Amino acid sequence: MATNGEVAAAFEELAVLSEILGANVFKVNAFRKAARAVEALASTATEMDLAALKEIDGLGASTAAKVIEFGKTATMTELEELRAQVPPGLKEVLAIQGIGPKTARALWTEAGVVDLATLKTAIESGAVAKLPRMGAKTIENMKESIAFAESARGRIRIGEAMPLAESIVAELGKLAFVSKIAYAGSLRRGRETIGDIDVLASSTDPAQLMDAFCKRDEVARVLVHGDTKSSVLTKSGVQVDLRVVPLDRFGAALMYFTGSKEHNIVLRERAIGQGMRLNEYGLFKADANGVVAEGAMPIAAATEEAVYAALGLDWIPPTMREDRGESAAFAKGAKHPELITVADIKAELHSHTTASDGSMSIDELIDRARARGFHTIAITDHSKSQFQANGLDEARLREHIKAIHAARARHPDMQVWAGSEVDILGDGSLDYSDDLLAELDWVVASPHAALKQEPKVATERLLKAIAHPLVHVIGHPTGRIVNGRPGLEPAMNEIYAAARQHGTALEINSHNMRLDLRDSHVRAAVDAGCMLAIDCDVHGPGDFDEIRYGVLTAQRGWLPRASCINCMDAAALEGWRKRKR
Repeated sequence: MATNGEVAAAFEELAVLSEILGANVFKVNAFRKAARAVEALASTATEMDLAALKEIDGLGASTAAKVIEFGKTATMTELEELRAQVPPGLKEVLAIQGIGPKTARALWTEAGVVDLATLKTAIESGAVAKLPRMGAKTIENMKESIAFAESARGRIRIGEAMPLAESIVAELGKLAFVSKIAYAGSLRRGRETIGDIDVLASSTDPAQLMDAFCKRDEVARVLVHGDTKSSVLTKSGVQVDLRVVPLDRFGAALMYFTGSKEHNIVLRERAIGQGMRLNEYGLFKADANGVVAEGAMPIAAATEEAVYAALGLDWIPPTMREDRGESAAFAKGAKHPELITVADIKAELHSHTTASDGSMSIDELIDRARARGFHTIAITDHSKSQFQANGLDEARLREHIKAIHAARARHPDMQVWAGSEVDILGDGSLDYSDDLLAELDWVVASPHAALKQEPKVATERLLKAIAHPLVHVIGHPTGRIVNGRPGLEPAMNEIYAAARQHGTALEINSHNMRLDLRDSHVRAAVDAGCMLAIDCDVHGPGDFDEIRYGVLTAQRGWLPRASCINCMDAAALEGWRKRKR
């Protein structure tokens, strides 16, 4: 069954390819409108009939028919036709920051650019400079973006890797001859980018399991097809490795292949110090010379918990296995760091409605928050400088505040705050006057533009916003995009100190494209005594699910519940909010 997200992605790709091919703006906008309409549905689009789909605002007869087609074939005829007309390498060109469909079309049709290699050649030859609106600064920015993208090449965002790994584990785990299966590696540790996906399984019929793995629909090429290990390349270009291990050694193998390398070294050294040896097959007793007898049975191997216990440790969460003091923190008898979980999050404090660039109404957003078990939702549509995101000017914001207050009366069981995501301008000032900010219940101040400022300038800019008495949270503080742009590089120690001094929270933006603050920032902010928020930056219904990536980042940064404002109960959070009012 196709998800609404998959259907919406197909419509979005139709829009992009259509724009590249020069389709009229009405057709392009119709596809984008259909994408937003499907994404916002509470029910599954592909389970609806044609008549019901045509009743949905944003879907016409043609786009509704495409939804039906996608439900039957997992694709759309027009989409496949457009894919055949556009060089596949243009996708990597479009991934470069600052290059949209129209620019990609011009590069393709007028400069012969069909992939990243030909783009670099066209830049060096001067062909790009001959195109309209391609000044020296634009080209220099393009070169910087290419260099940054290439430095990150080969690693994909966790938001792409985790759903893929979960689908593989779920599908293969249903097979009768699979006893146990899990993904491992940096994905299990919650890293923001992933290289290859590692999957471990125990099976009563390894050969049949390997055949099933290599014949999955999404496999584009089989790299290795072996008895205990196979590797495939998916149609999306991701390498997935499957290893079969004995069931009674599964725990040791999962530990080993989860890593990190540094964590494993610490564990091996701990084992040696206790007269044992640790490897992917288990924890073994060694003789006086450190040698394990041939054919020896392991002391522990079946579960991770058993191996850790035999080493004098409590089980260490995978997100904390980075050799950052976790072995001492999880020693038997030690007080463990808290592990914040998705269930601990009780409020979404950064969200957008149709008033700016979101796809849900105020009431729909409140209903979604309630369905997640939240007690508070802060509605924070964009401020006026975000014109491309339909940011609100002063008059529209005041009307929006009234509409939120009216919705609050309709939803007395929820704490509904009228807020704004206010731009931090290049000089550190905010996008609205203090008088207007004071009318808001909640203010998230975020940098969106001028993200290449010198570190000193960027630092002063953020410090000014942090010190503003009406700001509650600094949203995605560096403005970085994972695998896309580095963002601001302020003196983070100064940022942490100011945030603590002024009682301003710093945000972990949970969207897998942002994850900003990143894990290393979270750990340092916790050590500095800062309060943090974990928000989804909700624009559509599916964005609430991004919370797990923010929580994984928080776990990697050892964030305790007491330092996360989203974990507070309703009364405590309201009290925290009022301190700035």
